[in-house]
Amino acid sequence: MALLPRMQCDMVQASGEAIVRLLRHMQSEQELFASPATLHNVEEHLRLMATTLAHLPEPLQMRLTELDWHGWSRLQRALQDGETPRREEVWYGINALVPSTLEMLARVRKRHPVWFEMGY
Repeated sequence: MALLPRMQCDMVQASGEAIVRLLRHMQSEQELFASPATLHNVEEHLRLMATTLAHLPEPLQMRLTELDWHGWSRLQRALQDGETPRREEVWYGINALVPSTLEMLARVRKRHPVWFEMGY
């Protein structure tokens, strides 16, 4: 894997992990949406993940067939366009897109460790 896609995957993973940390102590959907600061931070990380995934090289995107590309695209549009309400898209991103993407990245790193060996 070239340097840029490797960095992009690292960015996606770091943002996903940040979301997990931000939500660790949240008890419910209502608590998240009642906390403007936390929601803003979560949405920023979701936006970064969606945008970064959208800019992965097409050959790599085609290899990552496990990702819900439609879901990420819809979430990206909702966040970038300032679509409101977008609660459903954000909640889906948090509960489905982020966990499945982090799991997929872990599997890719395990199957293709050489892609992630070089430091930068």
